[in-house]
Amino acid sequence: MEEAGKITHPRLRPVEAFTVRVDGQELLCLRDTQGFAEHPIFLNHHLTLVVAMMDGSNSLRDIQAGFFRKTGELLFTEDLEQLIQQLEDFRYLDGPSYQKFYTRLVEEFRDSPTRPARHAGSAYEENPEGLRNQIAGFFVHPEGPGPISTQVEGSTLRGLIAPHIDFHRGGPAYGHAYKTVAENPGADRFIIFGTCHNPMKQRFALTEKGYDTPLGCAETDREFVRSLAGKLPRDYFIDEFSHYSEHSIEFQTVCLKYVLENRADLKIVPILVGSFHDIYEQGKTPAEDNEIEAMVEGVTETMREMRASYCVIAGADLAHVGRRFGDPSGPTQDSLRMVERDDREFLGWTAAGDAEGVFRSIAADRDRRRVCGYPPIYMTLRCLEAPRGQLLTYRQWADLESGAAVTYASVAFYD
Repeated sequence: MEEAGKITHPRLRPVEAFTVRVDGQELLCLRDTQGFAEHPIFLNHHLTLVVAMMDGSNSLRDIQAGFFRKTGELLFTEDLEQLIQQLEDFRYLDGPSYQKFYTRLVEEFRDSPTRPARHAGSAYEENPEGLRNQIAGFFVHPEGPGPISTQVEGSTLRGLIAPHIDFHRGGPAYGHAYKTVAENPGADRFIIFGTCHNPMKQRFALTEKGYDTPLGCAETDREFVRSLAGKLPRDYFIDEFSHYSEHSIEFQTVCLKYVLENRADLKIVPILVGSFHDIYEQGKTPAEDNEIEAMVEGVTETMREMRASYCVIAGADLAHVGRRFGDPSGPTQDSLRMVERDDREFLGWTAAGDAEGVFRSIAADRDRRRVCGYPPIYMTLRCLEAPRGQLLTYRQWADLESGAAVTYASVAFYD
């Protein structure tokens, strides 16, 4: 048990860890995927050994003894206490300071009528005019779809798969996705399923809060959310705070506000989706999962009850491969060609509107490519009920030196 105001058994928070090379030296980078620790930190070999023992079970003396056994060197108390203080100051330790900070954030979020534009100023431009210029560049980029046409298309856009990769990496793919929204402007309600990258107590998380953006608030259809919640067997507001830092839905609302900025009737239904890994680990399918079936039935029934023009969106990336994501090596140009082959097979099932085929393709190799977006893609296909899909673009972002690659695509679904 911790002494008041002092950490005696340091415990590192759940953070992402991966190796990087800086000035020829291999370092371990720690990064908080939730964004509560705002800056990454870099550890050399000796510091990595120390931090690895910070699991909450080891006292300072235990850590010093463990360090000596591994290196034969002394770790002085004042140096260890200084490291612990730095980790706490940067919010990497689950100690009294972090708990106070986290409690305040949760309370502020609970009391706020809207969800803040959490990634404005970092993942995308915070200034409205700067943001408009940034997104406009997605369309005219050499990999983009070209300028938005003023001529309205005749087809009805029913669904969309768009990336949730950072704008500076995947901007043109957002252009391909949201050009279809701009040129097929019939929908006024957008149900958005987004990947939740952090653990949740339940499989889904609802919120009635609108999503703030620099271009105005994307208002949530509270009546839809309340009606949906009333049909579900569990309380999916338990994980509402997961919406606070998650970017997968936020990036979609920013793009929607850009292409439909003058639509006063625009409303969203934001639904975060957790992992489906437990389903294939048990040898089951999503159709056998009561939570998933209840959500699909709840969404589709509410869509039928509340008359509106709906478009269902999945904020979803595809593969995450390379040393940074846990692979023993790579990626390489050859391995990325194999990833593309498997991705395109997955996208074939997706464009065919085959939700079960999508899941089978992931379960077949136990999600070897770490396709983080398949749960929202599955939910989108199920709620669209046999749509006709068209692959708009497929892209890969890769940094071979740092050992990381992410793939993503845009797919539109029509009547």
